[in-house]
Amino acid sequence: MSTPTSVHDATYDLLRRLGLTTVFGNPGSTEQTFLKDFPDDFTYILALQEASVVAMADAYSQVTGKPALVNVHTAAGTGNAMGSLIAAYDAKTPLIITAGQQHREMVISEPYLANRDETMLPRPWVKWAYQPARAEDVPAAFMRAYATALQPPAGPVFLSIPLDDWVKPALGPALVREVSHRVAPDVARLAQFAERIDNSSRPALVFGPEVDRSGGWDCAVALAEKLQAAVYGSSPLADRVSFPEDHPLYQGNLPMTIAGVSEQLTGHDLVVVIGAPVFRYYPFVPGRYLPEGTELLHVTCDPDTAAYANSGDSLLGDAKLTIDLLIDKVDSQSGRVAPTPLSWPHRLPSSPSTPLTPAEAYAALRDVRPADAVIVNESTSTMAVQAEWLPTVRSGSFFTTGSGGIGWGVPGAVGVALGDRARGTQRTVIATIGDGSFQYSIQAIWTAARHKLPIVFVVFRNGEYSILKSFAELEQAPGVPGLDLPGLDIASVAKGFGCRAAHAETADDIRIQFKIATEADGPTVILVPTQPQYARLG
Repeated sequence: MSTPTSVHDATYDLLRRLGLTTVFGNPGSTEQTFLKDFPDDFTYILALQEASVVAMADAYSQVTGKPALVNVHTAAGTGNAMGSLIAAYDAKTPLIITAGQQHREMVISEPYLANRDETMLPRPWVKWAYQPARAEDVPAAFMRAYATALQPPAGPVFLSIPLDDWVKPALGPALVREVSHRVAPDVARLAQFAERIDNSSRPALVFGPEVDRSGGWDCAVALAEKLQAAVYGSSPLADRVSFPEDHPLYQGNLPMTIAGVSEQLTGHDLVVVIGAPVFRYYPFVPGRYLPEGTELLHVTCDPDTAAYANSGDSLLGDAKLTIDLLIDKVDSQSGRVAPTPLSWPHRLPSSPSTPLTPAEAYAALRDVRPADAVIVNESTSTMAVQAEWLPTVRSGSFFTTGSGGIGWGVPGAVGVALGDRARGTQRTVIATIGDGSFQYSIQAIWTAARHKLPIVFVVFRNGEYSILKSFAELEQAPGVPGLDLPGLDIASVAKGFGCRAAHAETADDIRIQFKIATEADGPTVILVPTQPQYARLG
């Protein structure tokens, strides 16, 4: 008589058939029964803290276009992971996050490391949270988690699994089901949208992260060119760029205030927002939501995003599918007057600054950036400057946090590089990180060094939280404490984690050190003293 298949073996067989053979994690005691006898055909990516674990998996999933599997420690580890989990939720990244739970026979007595109300802790930042009622249900729970994470709007899910479940006999092989990851728009409603676009005399297109995530970069360009319409980025802090920032129709990012957006869109009789919220506001500067006489059409795959919009008529649908259909339905507008191309200031000081301005630092990086390099930015106060000097001109070549929280950028860069390696792509990852942001998930550079990843971390050392000083001014909040960062020896810390470290005081230093970094066998941290930069948000 054959030995019954265990829950452990049935689950790993299911994960194998789903292609989930890379596990991002930081092992804890309640997870070791899941990780025991780890199969040779699986890969375990170790990060030294759970926030880094989730951020790496987030970026990895975005780059590979596939769900990613995460394993964190019970309540304490899940708590560490929450900041990055919020970013993954806002970025609509399909993550399957698992955490161990204490032995079922002890949970009733609140033992050490039990996860109290285990499905409540990750909410509301997951699409689904579940602890199987029986050990036999674990494989089926993974299948449901996969289906839920992948179907639109995609997003993270959470499974809590008691540590004794893995040795129990399974019901048999888990059933594998295929699910859709796109939703097509309503054809009749799409036709109405196309008619309104054709009747517009001066439309504006606003492309958000869903466009690039759906593979809609090229069709977004085709739609804009057919309509000869002005194109705006949805936000200066958007987590993806969805239109070439050097294109003649591109007019820059919309600001983040109610009044600022309305002012920017003045003169357009119709605004078509595709793949973004309407709009992501912060801070509060009151005004009209739209200029007088301006109408708005909204396309998103997320019904919740459509529901909370302050203005406009919505259409649910995958960004790429919807844009492709619109291209066929709208009339060519070759006679429409195209907007005047955006003119970047491109101003540098007449003589080199000491320390460098962010513009000087980005200009030096522009001179040496490989054409196919990818940017991961978490120097929030300088993102507008980065767009000016290092514009994004290719799909899938810009990433930042989806939530606005600090600490995603460093592990995010690691996840991008690991994702590139998994899909057989070779390109340099340039991570431009603020000195404050660099501290939040600095442990992630150990993983970068361990895997010898081609990452150049360029750390802008301005000695303060510049973005928070910018917000303090906008919010009329003088005297906020804790915004200065003296005494950080970032180079020594980087070396301690196994990275090459270098200082770059001048633009020439940046060019030289960057070239050396791209030839190195592994990551480099380049520390660049810079002047504080007031953020352009309003």
